[in-house]
Amino acid sequence: MASTIHPLVQDLLTRDAASVAGVEKLRFFPLVAESGNGTVLVEPGGRELLDFSSSWTAGGLGYGNPTVTKAIVEAATNPPGFGGISAIHPDLVKFAELLLSIVPGEENRRVYIGNTGSDANDVVLRSCRFNTGKSRVITFENSYHGGVGFAMGVSGVHVGTNTTAADGATFIPYPDPFRPHLGSIADSVADSLQRIQSEFEAGDVACLIMEPIQSDGGLIVPPPGFMKGVAALCKTYDVLFICDEVKVGLGRTGLLHAFLLDDVVPDIVTFGKMLGGGLPLSAAVGPARILDGPTGSALMTAAGNPICVAAGIAALEVIISQDLASLAKNSGQKLRELFSDLVTEFDIADVVGDVRGHGLAIGIDLVTDRETNNRNHDLARKTVYRAWELGVVVYYVGANVLEVTPPLTVRVNEIEQGIRIIAQAIADAKSGLVTDEMIAAFTGW
Repeated sequence: MASTIHPLVQDLLTRDAASVAGVEKLRFFPLVAESGNGTVLVEPGGRELLDFSSSWTAGGLGYGNPTVTKAIVEAATNPPGFGGISAIHPDLVKFAELLLSIVPGEENRRVYIGNTGSDANDVVLRSCRFNTGKSRVITFENSYHGGVGFAMGVSGVHVGTNTTAADGATFIPYPDPFRPHLGSIADSVADSLQRIQSEFEAGDVACLIMEPIQSDGGLIVPPPGFMKGVAALCKTYDVLFICDEVKVGLGRTGLLHAFLLDDVVPDIVTFGKMLGGGLPLSAAVGPARILDGPTGSALMTAAGNPICVAAGIAALEVIISQDLASLAKNSGQKLRELFSDLVTEFDIADVVGDVRGHGLAIGIDLVTDRETNNRNHDLARKTVYRAWELGVVVYYVGANVLEVTPPLTVRVNEIEQGIRIIAQAIADAKSGLVTDEMIAAFTGW
């Protein structure tokens, strides 16, 4: 049964359509929220939804986290200015020192502090090119590293649709164990590593940027050993290895850093999303020889804003003191076990091709059938719409993969309720309960 849209929700949808620019919209269903607490979002009119996207992981500590909220209020009450580019304030330094203490790496490092994962990646990529004197960047097909500047041009998700590849960018296949680009995953891994080595041997490569789990490309988890192989090649050929942890870092995978899944230490690590506890905050940790100059080459007035930085310190302290990485590991295991049982209960095994991930970064790969495992974009679009109707927010990535990324603080009863609704939504969408007309206005990716 279709959800009836509350008049207050419809009013905001109409006003949004007439006022907010379409270039910043990625809409999957008519979601309007006026408040939130923990894992719950509340629509105008009072309907509650479980948010199993945590706002694309930016809300990874839950909405209204008391520790983060307290830090924000205190910082906003008597702020020492509103930026960090021309003045120092105590929390700016404290935040940088805290990141240096929890991110492994070489001795002499610096922290870039920005607003979004996009600018962190963009600044790092430009700094690598400038300070090495080399112009080329190795990246991966279907990757996502940002929506602005040079970072956008090395993002395979954008380049594969409507964006021109950045000058000097070379795209390598990202090994997908479920859909290997060659005959087997072993052959695919060997091919990707060989291509990287060939590009390194050709010369003029400043850096390689990689997601430890390819999120927007379809929640692709590379096979064990691939990231280690990439890191080893970077070391051999003196190419800077950048690990983009913006979406899956800071405990989400069951480890504090996702690169620890393959026991590597990147040269540079970038952060965003959950780093600010919901506020716009990003960072990059890397060698001083790369991030210290040229002076003033990455100026943004609000970078280092004391309110955002205070939220970042609080967020990191919550993640570490509450061991949210272990919590995510256990919660993710329970969620996957429950879903495995629900696949049988709801008779959806024929359209669920794969369930993968680490911790609370989980992908449910929807397919047309289990013989071909072809991507089922239509089913994904209709499933997320139906989930919204039933009371769960979840999005799809990579055309057909449900990206299940609830807050790391999600409770057991919420996991049980939310994953059951997602299974029900798949079954309902499969049975034709969601029509083409119902989703026509929501293009998603």
